[in-house]
Amino acid sequence: MEGGAYGAGKAGGAFDPYTLVRQPHTILRVVSWLFSIVVFGSIVNEGYLNSASEGEEFCIYNRNPSACSYGVAVGVLAFLTCLLYLALDVYFPQISSVKDRKKAVLSDIGVSAFWAFLWFVGFCYLANQWQVSKPKDNPLNEGTDAARAAIAFSFFSIFTWSLTAALAVQRFKDLTFQEEYSTLFPTPAQP
Repeated sequence: MEGGAYGAGKAGGAFDPYTLVRQPHTILRVVSWLFSIVVFGSIVNEGYLNSASEGEEFCIYNRNPSACSYGVAVGVLAFLTCLLYLALDVYFPQISSVKDRKKAVLSDIGVSAFWAFLWFVGFCYLANQWQVSKPKDNPLNEGTDAARAAIAFSFFSIFTWSLTAALAVQRFKDLTFQEEYSTLFPTPAQP
């Protein structure tokens, strides 16, 4: 895309799905979206076990309901955030104001960095709770693959969100000469 502001073509251009799908930040967003589905889907489907003696279900991560709740909450919210920013990626070329594009890119940087941090916390928390889980709580090893998958994809999500933030920083730095020139030397108002 030539002559665009903050990584997009000239405003008002026609929507091109092929160009959208080829952009690295869009690919990373879709991958992050899939990872969030794996994390919350694994925990919701097999993260809770039923005990025959107790009659209540409990979280597979050290019987800590906070661990399962955190994993599900972060997964669902990351899923929704990915959808929101995918919609912004579709709408981004239609934004005509450079200031609005700048705000969109800055929000992308902040949100992506924040989610990388939340996934780091989630990975550490789930891995720690899985490590201290007692074998007697799950003698048949039910749901262990799902628990490990949630931990692994939490780890992978750290990198996808960090790369998304890094690409947003790069988009922010990629100003064209025309925009820099118009910022430094604004055109005087016509009388």
